Formats: sequence, C-alpha cells, structure tokens
Amino acid sequence: MKDETMLTTVAAGKTVGEAAAALQAAVTANHFGVLQVHDLRQTLAKKGVELAHECLVFEVCQPQQAKEVLDQNMGVSAALPCRISVYEEGGRTILAALKPTALLAMFHKPLLEGVAREMEDRIVRIMEEAASVGIKGP
Repeated sequence: MKDETMLTTVAAGKTVGEAAAALQAAVTANHFGVLQVHDLRQTLAKKGVELAHECLVFEVCQPQQAKEVLDQNMGVSAALPCRISVYEEGGRTILAALKPTALLAMFHKPLLEGVAREMEDRIVRIMEEAASVGIKGP
C-alpha cells in the first residue's frame, strides 16, 4: 500500500475489470453500499475526449457513519460519498481513495476525528481485500 498525504493507493495484480468486481464484493462484505460507478473513459469518450487508461470511480457509503458525520456538519456533504477509483497506469491496476481523515480535518471538527479514522481503516481494508487474490469477510 502506498500512502500519500491525501491519497491512499493499493496495487492489484488483476485487470481493472477483475479488481472492480472484487471491489464490489469487498464493499458489500464490509457493510457498505455502492451508490454509483462512473466509467470515466466511457464518459469522456461520449464528450469526444479520448482517455488512454481505464478508470472506474465507485461512490461508496456506510449510511450510519454518513449520518453521524452529517449530524455534526452538513457542509461535509460536499465531500460525500466516499470514492474509490480503480484505474490502469503503467501496466498496473491501482485502487485509490482520498483519506477521510484528511478530508474531514479540513472542516475543523475534532468530534469527527474518530469516525474519520474508522472510515479510513474500513476503506483501506476494502481496497486491500479487492486487490488480494481472494475476498475475505470483515
């Protein structure tokens, strides 16, 4: 796992399609839901723009934790739902997500730190499960 300041990435030894299917299963196994999947290459192609790399963006949510955050600050809705990208770069498949701890820290609400850490840990676990050969339960 690679850990940037705002971004967490995990390399997957799978195709984008295989990693996307594994991500769908890992999201469900960890009691999250997939709200939407955006195929950025397809969307850009419809606008006449060619993207060389596959890129799928999953919008994921854990409803109870989302409510907990929104009860503290409705402005956080601008940062929801959480997103996990699955893309090809340099011949490798990568899963990436912005860190909830970094995003929620921008709102200066110390009460959100615990839920942000829990969300981040769960998202990293989901990404690692999707990247691994087999899917494990929570």
